[in-house]
Amino acid sequence: MARGSPWMLWTWNSHFFLEMNSIDSTRAGSSPRREPAFVLLGVLQKPHGIRGEIGMRIATDFPERLRVGRTVYLGDERLPRKIVGIRHKADLFLLLFEGISQREEVAALTNQEVFASVRELPSLPEGRYYHHQLIGLEVWEKNTLLGELMEILSTGANDVYVVRETNGKELLLPAIPQVILETDLERGRINVALIEGLRT
Repeated sequence: MARGSPWMLWTWNSHFFLEMNSIDSTRAGSSPRREPAFVLLGVLQKPHGIRGEIGMRIATDFPERLRVGRTVYLGDERLPRKIVGIRHKADLFLLLFEGISQREEVAALTNQEVFASVRELPSLPEGRYYHHQLIGLEVWEKNTLLGELMEILSTGANDVYVVRETNGKELLLPAIPQVILETDLERGRINVALIEGLRT
């Protein structure tokens, strides 16, 4: 796989799930970039059964990252909860948290968002990136700075990069190999080719 080929990890709007509050990443030749402390994994739904399970609607393309023994963080206060049971049912995952064994207890968690700590996320293979690693990168065409990547939209066929240009306009770039040539996290930039029809 070519270096820098775009892959999607998180499917929800990036502005929704990124919490820009705690981790600094300094790139050579640029000012420090704030990275999120947490990323959204899903949203808890209703209790299931009577032994403390609760459904979660998933918001990641890699649900295998959720596993028994992993600690996740719930709600605005990011309260840690250890997963002690997980199974798939229809379009939901049924989670069982340590210390909760009654339906009434777990019902209080309904509609809570479930987060993972960025520091605890596993590394991805070369050429694959979490969205939070890409948001804020500079976008270049050869030696011309086009702007900054502000958002990543999930369209089904491929991601679309929303770039705020230096003139304040918005540029939409399909995340396909013909357009996204290279992603260089060390330098904090994405090199692109503007194929015909991308600019209006």
